[in-house]
Amino acid sequence: MPTQRRIERHQLPYYLKVFNRITDKPMGYIGNISQEGLMLISPWPMLVLAEFDMRLKIPGRDGQQQYIDFSATCRWTREDVTPGSFDSGFELTDPPVGYLELVEVLRQYFTFHPNAASA
Repeated sequence: MPTQRRIERHQLPYYLKVFNRITDKPMGYIGNISQEGLMLISPWPMLVLAEFDMRLKIPGRDGQQQYIDFSATCRWTREDVTPGSFDSGFELTDPPVGYLELVEVLRQYFTFHPNAASA
């Protein structure tokens, strides 16, 4: 007999797309994120050791789009298990406050809260 899960699952309402800040062209989607960097899932391999000017477009509470601009250096790239996709690891040069706040919001959103699961 299967047991019912008591852990609340969290899903993002959409993928966090990363854009090239200079051209405004999409680069890919965030696979994971930390204060020091991120993993980008992209249809292209990224040039290792190159610095990229990136932008996240985040919907604001007032309906206006907010931008988080930052620079990051590609440290590695490899083919993803999904055909036609590549994973690339980026280290942020100097993470802006908006980026660090986003990481914290996402961390809190996906953190397991034992009291919430005791229903």
